Amino acid sequence: MHAETLVNSVLVSLLLILLSAVQGSLQQSLRQVGGECKISPESSLRRCRTPDGLICNGRGECECGICICQVTEPGTFYGPRCECHDWICPTYDGKTCGDNGICKCGKCFCDENWFGESCQYQEECSLSSKTSKDLCRNAQGVVCSNAGTCHCGSCMCHNPDGKGLISGRYCECDDSECLDEDSGEVCGGHGKCYCGNCYCSAGWHGDKCEFQCDISPWESKRRCTSPDDKICSNRGTCVCGECTCYDVDPSGDWGDIHGETCECDERSCHAMYDRYSDDFCSGHGQCNCGRCDCKEGWAGKKCDHPLSCSLSVEASQKKCRRTSSLPCFGRGQCLCGQCTCHPPGDKRVHGKNCECDDRQCEDLNREICGGNIHKHTHSWPLSNHTHCFHTGKDVHFLLTETSVCQKSAHSQVISVY
Repeated sequence: MHAETLVNSVLVSLLLILLSAVQGSLQQSLRQVGGECKISPESSLRRCRTPDGLICNGRGECECGICICQVTEPGTFYGPRCECHDWICPTYDGKTCGDNGICKCGKCFCDENWFGESCQYQEECSLSSKTSKDLCRNAQGVVCSNAGTCHCGSCMCHNPDGKGLISGRYCECDDSECLDEDSGEVCGGHGKCYCGNCYCSAGWHGDKCEFQCDISPWESKRRCTSPDDKICSNRGTCVCGECTCYDVDPSGDWGDIHGETCECDERSCHAMYDRYSDDFCSGHGQCNCGRCDCKEGWAGKKCDHPLSCSLSVEASQKKCRRTSSLPCFGRGQCLCGQCTCHPPGDKRVHGKNCECDDRQCEDLNREICGGNIHKHTHSWPLSNHTHCFHTGKDVHFLLTETSVCQKSAHSQVISVY
């Protein structure tokens, strides 16, 4: 097997040398003595163009029908149309040829005792059946994603049609999602498919690269540039001169982020304590492209300050802020210097400035401190007057009512992670 691999490698090297020699003689024959090209520019480009329309695969320059490949180091790009690249061989587990072979012009030549497109399979297996299956389980614990069989800790994906559309370490990628329904080509023949997603060639866009862009990349960028000189205001993606904002309302209307260049961000009109509410500008104003226009009798950036209040906006905010950088610790509404904790009626958020949040001690099942309080302490019985407190530094405390949210003589460390 090793000898066969060596022979194949030598044959490929000799073939490339022969192609280079033919390329050199052909280049000479296409040129006159004075160095001028005998063929027209159109014919020259036609000879350099690949089936997908790229000149020299986008990796070189066309000179008189011959591709001059871009070479930053010997052997990086080579072949008649610069189609060979040692980095584009199949990979397994992020490694070219699975680190079990050598790459030659896009094809893996496997070491002895290894086989497969990416040299990912061992001919002889020393693993037990259980160990092998465990290595083939995906994040959900399913062997080869139910799309392949496990062979010595590696998944052999099922591809009955021979097209190799199922791939990935755990056969988790289904590239049939990239097939164009009309032409049957992968990404419409205008892009590459990676794990079920199309990455389109320049000038094409769409889920299957089915749409051609008729403007230049520079014009596309210009149309997508926002007034603050950012592409789609850094809140969306630019496709053929049009911005697609990251936040789109499923109903079809605009979402919190909208505008021709995604310049409007309505999220800044939401209250800090409830960003998912539909109540813009505290219910006392209208949000216009991220700014609140308050109704009569109300003021403040979010229309949360009544003009009937004897305090100024600044004085009210300062009174609600205390030691925090946010009014009411970002957990409540500040109204004329008084905090109303959110959500109303939820006693887990409390304190004069909503500084106490007992939800920090709950797990996904709403158990206090993960239900492990009794495991860590036996000297201090639980009652309605004790609390679990999380400092934000992965230390939990049990606290009496009189010492809530303060580490004092009445507190006891119950768990340190």
